[in-house]
Amino acid sequence: MKLVSWNVNGIRACHKKGCFYWFFEYLPDIFCLQEIKAGVEQIPEALKAPLSYHSYFDVPKIKKGYSGVAVYAKQEPEEVQYGIGVEEFDQEGRCLALKFKDFWLFNVYFPNGGQGPERLKFKLAFYDIFLKHIEKLRKKGEAVIFCGDINTAHREIDLARPKENEKKTGFLPIERAWIDKIISLGYIDTFRYFFPDKKNLYTYWDQKTFARERNVGWRIDYFFVSPNLIHRLKGAHIFENVFGSDHCPIEIELG
Repeated sequence: MKLVSWNVNGIRACHKKGCFYWFFEYLPDIFCLQEIKAGVEQIPEALKAPLSYHSYFDVPKIKKGYSGVAVYAKQEPEEVQYGIGVEEFDQEGRCLALKFKDFWLFNVYFPNGGQGPERLKFKLAFYDIFLKHIEKLRKKGEAVIFCGDINTAHREIDLARPKENEKKTGFLPIERAWIDKIISLGYIDTFRYFFPDKKNLYTYWDQKTFARERNVGWRIDYFFVSPNLIHRLKGAHIFENVFGSDHCPIEIELG
C-alpha cells in the first residue's frame, strides 16, 4: 500500500500547472494534500472525485482561499472525522482523519509559526492538542499514521542552513522539542527510519529566492507512524524531482 502526502500550495494553481498528471500516473492508494487554498465549490471538477477514488475535504470555515486539506483514497474508509474537536483550530480546515480497517490516518496541515508571537503560540497549542488527540486513540490500541506539512525541521540534517535559521520559526528549539516528544512516545519518523543519516534531501524550498535550483531546502513534511505499525513499513521516499509546488510529495509504503 502506497501513501503519498503533498503540500500543493493551492490545488487550483497546481492543477493549472499540470502537476496532477503525476498523481494520475502514479495512482497511490491514498493521496493526502495540504494547503489546497480552495473551498469545495472552487476545486476543479477533475479533482473532486477523480477516477475511482473516494475524496474528502476539510476547508476553512471563515478565511477563504487559505489552508485546507484533502484526501483521496481508493478504499472507502470506515469513518471520517473533520478537525480535532477544538473550534479555534478546526475553523481553519487543517485536519482530516480517516479510519481504515488497520489504522487511523491523519492528514494535517500544521500551522506556520511566523507572523509574530501570537501565531507561534497558536502553532504550539495546535501541536499539543493534536498529540493529545492521537494519543487517546493509541491508548485504546489503535494504530495511527499522521502525515503532512509539520512546518518544523527536526534536526540540523533536515535543513540546508541550520545555523542561519536557529532563531527563526520552523527551527526554533521549542518547535523541534515537540518532534522530540513525539519520537520519545514511540512514533517513528519514517524517512529517518530508513535513511537515518541521509543529507541534502528536502521537501520544501523558498520560491522567492529560487532556493530549489540551489537545493537550499527544509525537510518539514513527514509521515509518522505509531510503533505498532513498524512491522508493516516497507519503504519511504521523497519525490524531490516532482514539481508544481514549493513542496514536493513524500511517500511511505506499507506491507
